[in-house]
Order: sequence, then C-alpha cells, then structure tokens
Amino acid sequence: MRFKSVVLLGLLLSVSSAGPPTSRVQAEAPGLEPLEPAVAWERGHVVLDGATVWTVAGEVLSPGWVEIDEGRILRVGAGQAPSVQGAQVLDVQGKHLTPGLIDTHSHLGVYPSPRVQAHADGNEATKPVTAGVWAEHSVWPQDPGFRRAVEGGVTALQILPGSANLVGGRGVVLQLLPARGARAMRFPGAPETVKLACGENPKRVYQSRGPSTRMGNLYGQRKAFIEAEAYRKKWKKYEDKAKKSREEREAWKRDNARRLERGRDPKDPKPSGPGDPPTRDLDKDTLAGVLDGTILPQIHCYRADDMISMLQVAQEFDFRVRSFHHAVEAYKIRDILAEHEVSVSTWADWWGFKLEAHDAIMANAALVHAAGGRAVIHSDSEIGIQRLNQEAAKALRAGRELGLDLSESDALSWITTNAAWTLGIDDQTGAIVEGLRADLVVWSGPPLSVYSEPERVYIDGVPTLGAEVEIEHSDFMIGLEVVP
Repeated sequence: MRFKSVVLLGLLLSVSSAGPPTSRVQAEAPGLEPLEPAVAWERGHVVLDGATVWTVAGEVLSPGWVEIDEGRILRVGAGQAPSVQGAQVLDVQGKHLTPGLIDTHSHLGVYPSPRVQAHADGNEATKPVTAGVWAEHSVWPQDPGFRRAVEGGVTALQILPGSANLVGGRGVVLQLLPARGARAMRFPGAPETVKLACGENPKRVYQSRGPSTRMGNLYGQRKAFIEAEAYRKKWKKYEDKAKKSREEREAWKRDNARRLERGRDPKDPKPSGPGDPPTRDLDKDTLAGVLDGTILPQIHCYRADDMISMLQVAQEFDFRVRSFHHAVEAYKIRDILAEHEVSVSTWADWWGFKLEAHDAIMANAALVHAAGGRAVIHSDSEIGIQRLNQEAAKALRAGRELGLDLSESDALSWITTNAAWTLGIDDQTGAIVEGLRADLVVWSGPPLSVYSEPERVYIDGVPTLGAEVEIEHSDFMIGLEVVP
C-alpha cells in the first residue's frame, strides 16, 4: 500500500503563505478587498502523456498529451509527447483527461455538512428582497463537502443563496483550493452574480405578508428594479459631477501654473467639489450592478411561463438573464432561450417533488442543446456534486433515446464549457486549450462512465488529488477521524 501525506489546512496556510503573496485575486469593488495572505501553492511543470484528451473544444486526442506550467496549459497535442526539458512526465496511458468539472448551482458552505440548523445559512428569509446579502459571508470553508466535490472531479463552483426570496443576494464563484476564509477561495476574475427566484418558493415563504401570488412576485421584482434605476441615475449624476469637478480643478491648476510662470497672481476662486456622494444602499448596489451588466443574474425558475415573465422583466429594465436554474420546462421554450442566449442550468432527472416540477423530462438539457442553446447540468446537492459526470451521462442517454445526434463531448460541455460561460469564466477555464488555466481531471476510464473515477485533479495547476501530498479542505473532518 502506498501512503500519502495529508496537509492540514491550518498548517498549510501558516507555512505556505510566507513570503510575498502570489494570489491572482484583485479587489474590483467595495467589500472585495482580500485580507489573508495568499498561499504560495506548489504548481510545477508537468506533462500528462498518453491519455485520451477530451478538449471539449472540438477535438478528442487519443492518445494525446498536455503540458502545464505555473498553473496554465502551455501546449496540447496528439500522439506521444515530445521531450520537455525540466518537466515532470506522468504516464497516464489508458486514462482519460478532461477539463475540471464546474457546478453552476451549489449550496456547499452555506448549507454544509453536518446538516444541522446551526449551519443553515443559505436563506435570509426576512424580507422578499435581500439583494445586498452575499453568499460569501455565509460560506464555511471547512465544509467537508468541498473535498468530496474535488473527489468527484469538480474544480470550480458557484455557491448561491437559497430561493426563498425574490432577490436572494449575491452568489460567489469559488475555485476549490482551500483557504481560511471564503474570499481567498474566490475564483480569480470571476464576475459577481446574483440569485433571483420566481414561482412557488417566494409566494410560499411570504404568503402571509406578501408576495402570495405569481403576480405579487413580479410586482416585487419590478418595484426593486425601478428603485435600483433611480439609485443608479443618482450615482451617475454624482459621478458625472465629480468627473467634471476633477477636470475643472486640473484645468485651474494648469492655468495657475502658467500664470505663476508669467509672474501673474493666481486665479481665484478654486472650483468647488462635487459635494457629498449619495448614501450607499447595499440592496440597490447589487441591482444597479445587474443594470450595468457587471453582475450576472442567476434565476431560480421551473415553469416555462415564469421564465418568459422574467425575460420580460429583463427586457423592461434592459438587462440580460445569464442563466435559468432548475428550469425543468426549458424544453418548451428552447428556441426563445437560445435566441436570448440564456443558459439552462438543470438536473438530469429530478422530477415531481412539487407541482411546478411535474412537467420535467430527462431530455430537457439535450433538447436545449439541440436547439442551439447552452445546456448545463448542475447539482443543487451535496451528493449530486460528487457524480456530476454521471448526471451528464443520464441527460445524454435521454437525448439519444429521442433520436438526437449528441456526442460525449456535447455532454461534457454541459459540465465544463457551458458551465464556465454561465459563470463568466469561460475565458479562463472549461476547456483544454493553450493559455487557459490548468483545471484538469485524470479519470480512470471514460469520463461519463459510472465505473470511472478521478485519479488526479489539478486546480490552477495545483495537484489537489492523487499527488504524493494531498490537500485536505477540512480540519473539522480530520479532527473527527482521530476522536477515539
């Protein structure tokens, strides 16, 4: 038996963070400034040689090879790998290599294991619109589910608030490298996202105080966006005034410098400033970001008519829906969703657990794909995330049984490239292409097979599973394992 070292999270971070930070996370908005030092992960220069390489970018290379260094994919090729000076060559003949899997809908960290009331931090069900809350602030980085997800080949995921509210708050996109705080786990450069919900959930939760109907749902969301529009205009007016004031002050300085050079007195008075900025409102900050196109709406919606209603709200307020989640009736409006470039984040076979889920069909994702839409298979489950590849395989089989011409690469796109697009990170991950991040999974067999399992996982080039030293996300679980 070969024994592996397991690195404890607390020890790893206290040791590896010595020296200058190497994080690629940059604060781009108020409240996003990093606090903890970045981890100086060992990435290395590696050639994976001999596997069947599923690029999910139009090619399957059998055999093929991939060279990675400093967290990036340097080269991809068919046949035997060339000699690469200084690189560690790993023989993965007979294995299969895919991009890391991406789950667009998870509640890990906000509903972590053990599943107890003390850990239930996913729904701020105190008022219908809580756009200002952030899932990041509820994420418990010690959730054992993160490690289980990596063992299923998942390298990135979106954690969302629950669906009790019309606007539940911001989601957060994480890479599954452990850290002591959720912010340090953020996927570098990922856009902000926000969770909205329509249909049964909000009207059930708020039936005694409103909304209690679908028309009440839409009223509440439209009202929130009207208020966000006014807030956005107020800030735009202030920012324009501040810009004009800066320009006037710079012109005043230049003019006075020239006057002094000529021996003349300074010009008075000095231009006034823009005055006090508007008072910040955290709920309106988020919805204004949706209107600006900087925050991607992720909408919990089951029925086709509810999705059309939300698209009409988006049309009224001139923003784009990024993805409908669950969307079990997406097949009924697949042409509309394809036309509006809205992805469908759905399950393979969840059905019948409430009335709006009764028209679900297993070929939903396949039909969306065949219509030119962006199909995505998500988990919404701490169990399903461990077998996302098998969920995609179920949806593939259902589509083929309808006679649709679908390939294994198509099915892989539902948990890689399309999922990456949904989260706005497709320029960084989701395919095996030169220049993208080295988010990779080496499978024991064909990646959609129930008999295959990940043997190696790389996240941003960091060997996270299957290396001599494995990284453990949860000191909590390690503590439990040593309790007599």
